[in-house]
Amino acid sequence: MADKLIIIMANTDPRNGEELGAPIFQASVAAAMDYEVEVICTATAGRLMKKGEAEKMFVKPGSPKSVLSFIQDAHEAGVKFFCCSPNLDLFDMTKEDLIPECSGIVGGAYLIEEIMEEDVKVLTY
Repeated sequence: MADKLIIIMANTDPRNGEELGAPIFQASVAAAMDYEVEVICTATAGRLMKKGEAEKMFVKPGSPKSVLSFIQDAHEAGVKFFCCSPNLDLFDMTKEDLIPECSGIVGGAYLIEEIMEEDVKVLTY
């Protein structure tokens, strides 16, 4: 049985808030079940890691809870969020632009290496 779950948010478009709930919620659930959980935000989902972005996004229009609040809840539960390195250039970001809940920047080699481990399961969104 795997001890680690990696959730890759690559096809999740932050402009469509409905797409953001499931991966963050499932990350929180897995962390509550004592799994090591990492969420890697890449492509358009990389915007979630930029300060000032996720706090303007909502899973459901009219909801009082922003996507940043869901990220903070997941982080508090033990989920580690990462920004994919190409996102820095894509969205004109520096490391200083990342939200405090972002544990760091990872590249393609990190992702491939982690996925190829036997004790890791992967979900993509």
